[in-house]
Amino acid sequence: MKTVVVIPTYNEADNLPQMTAALLALPLPGLSALIIDDNSPDGTGRVADELCAEHPSRIGVIHRPGKSGLGTAYIEGFTRAIADGAETIIQMDADFSHSPNYIPQMLEGLKEHDVVVGSRYVSGGKLDERWEYGRYLLSWFANSVYTRLLLNVHVHDATAGFKAWRRETLLGLGLDRVRSNGYIFQVEMAYLTERLGYRVLEIPIYFEDRRIGKSKMSVPVKIEAALHTWQVRARHSRLTSKDRRNF
Repeated sequence: MKTVVVIPTYNEADNLPQMTAALLALPLPGLSALIIDDNSPDGTGRVADELCAEHPSRIGVIHRPGKSGLGTAYIEGFTRAIADGAETIIQMDADFSHSPNYIPQMLEGLKEHDVVVGSRYVSGGKLDERWEYGRYLLSWFANSVYTRLLLNVHVHDATAGFKAWRRETLLGLGLDRVRSNGYIFQVEMAYLTERLGYRVLEIPIYFEDRRIGKSKMSVPVKIEAALHTWQVRARHSRLTSKDRRNF
């Protein structure tokens, strides 16, 4: 089974070698990584090219001219992975907040589900103990209260960035429907998935704070995402499983 791990990067030069090494060490011979770099000033793109040269059959790189946003990075990565024949697509961060060790379990879950979510907020899920209480409270409220009530979604971790997709699910969603480009991208994908009636499985993960570098998530970014949640609802609230795209 061909699996592509899509990893958007911006200033992840120190994390990327360790992350790709961990991915390639998994007992999954059909797994490869696709790095989408937004012209990181710390040289992440150069590091990615070096890794690609070292593992040309298992690491690919897309270079973008500037910081164009998380959503478009994932859409571009998903589109390339599908075009390259991937049967399953993983999305994850490069900073080890998402452990590659969960990937075999996620792929196993895809046998009976359309998307598997690495969740911080289902039973057994856990956040890094170093998170400040205010940060934890804001994240918990956004996922477990605000988003679930406003969008009527069942998923507990609507902003999760660690997911495994079936190829058919992404094609059925219609990636051209997705308009969000920042933090809200994860919410829009979660809402669209449920509106179209796809089977979602959440597995508990330990969400580790990034090992190296500074988090790109700020309070203003999260507030902006909360406001855009209303736009997501207006855009997709009338969709049903009959609106899945044919392919």
